[in-house]
Amino acid sequence: MGGKPSKVTAQDKAILDLKSQRDKLHQYQRRITLLTDKETDVARKLLARGDKKGALLALRRKKYQESLLSKTDAQLEQLEKLTANVEFARIQKDVVFGLQQGTKVLKEIHAEMGGIEHVEKLMGETADAIAYQQEVSDMLGGRISNQDEQEVEDELAALQADVAGESKELPSVPIARLPGRQTDAAQKSAEPTEPERPNMLAA
Repeated sequence: MGGKPSKVTAQDKAILDLKSQRDKLHQYQRRITLLTDKETDVARKLLARGDKKGALLALRRKKYQESLLSKTDAQLEQLEKLTANVEFARIQKDVVFGLQQGTKVLKEIHAEMGGIEHVEKLMGETADAIAYQQEVSDMLGGRISNQDEQEVEDELAALQADVAGESKELPSVPIARLPGRQTDAAQKSAEPTEPERPNMLAA
């Protein structure tokens, strides 16, 4: 389903009427041009027959049609200018409306930012924080000598080596054998043997 048709305003109708009048004037100009050409042919034919009076009348009609054509040109020029001005005025209206909406949105953004005073205050606080950090860095840099700085770097390198060594060490594997289940032969060998009984039947 298509969208709702756009509403035709009074301005749209006015522009449409102007264009309609312009088109009618163009059609009228074409008809007059045909009539002037026709009157010229009529005058030529009448002169060929020797009718000078009739030819003169035809040329007068042609002259009158040409005067109407000249007036139509002036009216058409005014009508086209008016149509162009109306259309341009509508474009200007849309531009002004767009500027108003843009200005409104810009003001809302500025309000969300807290205004110019808030931005200036924030910039000042940021500059103060940067200056304070730089001051601390300068103080620390002035208190620590080059030798102390070298010792600090050496200590840092040693700590890094210790940390790297600890991460590489693995837990040691126990060497002693774990108690396991003895085999049957081992169990038999471990059992105490009974003393051999003397043979009572021996003589």
